[in-house]
Amino acid sequence: MSNNSNPNYFRLGVFVLAAIGVLIAVILIFGGGKIFQKSFMVETYIKQSVTGLDAGAAVRFRGVKIGQVTMIGLSGDIYERDIPFHNRRQYVVVQMQIFGDKVNPDQIDEFVKNNLRARVKSMGITGVNYIEFDFVANASATPPLPYSWKPEYSVIPSLPNQADEIIAGIQKLIGALNDMNIDGTQKKFDALLANLNVLMAGDGKGNEGAIESVKQLNVIMARINKATDKEEISLLVRELVAATTSLRQTITSVQGDTVLTMENIKQASENLNEFSRIASQSPSSLIWSDPPKKITPQGAGAGESGAKK
Repeated sequence: MSNNSNPNYFRLGVFVLAAIGVLIAVILIFGGGKIFQKSFMVETYIKQSVTGLDAGAAVRFRGVKIGQVTMIGLSGDIYERDIPFHNRRQYVVVQMQIFGDKVNPDQIDEFVKNNLRARVKSMGITGVNYIEFDFVANASATPPLPYSWKPEYSVIPSLPNQADEIIAGIQKLIGALNDMNIDGTQKKFDALLANLNVLMAGDGKGNEGAIESVKQLNVIMARINKATDKEEISLLVRELVAATTSLRQTITSVQGDTVLTMENIKQASENLNEFSRIASQSPSSLIWSDPPKKITPQGAGAGESGAKK
């Protein structure tokens, strides 16, 4: 019996060895590139929860896979063992293997100065998270997390998880809604609606409202359109020309009458001046038509004239 069973054990052993060899060959063929590919390590520190991120998760740069997560732990267990527990920062330390050998730590530091940041992102609705690298424009709004230890690998600062930011925003909105005076706002809104209704429809006490004003404006516009009709304008221009001609004739006639009147006034003024002069020099002329003749003395002197009298 035992002699007959030995060949079976031998065949079974050969089959197992062959299966192991095939498995190793498959691993080398399909994973050999990754196994023997050169790489370097980086790490990042995260303050929020990393639920859904596990070792082996992809590391991507703008959607392109460039590495994988190798270890996830807490800074208190890795770098802060000698620090009292209540003084530990307890960041989440994520160490990553980046495929490639053409990047050195100095270049990583240069990338970080140019706002290279790491962020935990979710892959669709599956809930599987991964690490996304990208250069961001508003990196100054989220400064890197401070730390006091010497990192094992080059550190790429992190940004808050987008899901956490959305949840924080929703919570902030809910808090603001809770603090809002809903009743007072509702009353103000009702008063605003009432004022708008009065503005549009009027109050029946002299305020006709915007609707009635629009109707009157339409009537005025219709009249303006009628007044600006071409025939109406032509008639208005003809009437204006006729009125201008009549006014010009009137002004010319008035100018002639005005000249004659001014001559009469001038003559009357001269006569009045003459009358005043005569009245002042010879008042008797106002009674007699001719003034008395002037007596001319015959003698040479005034004394002789008196003696003859």
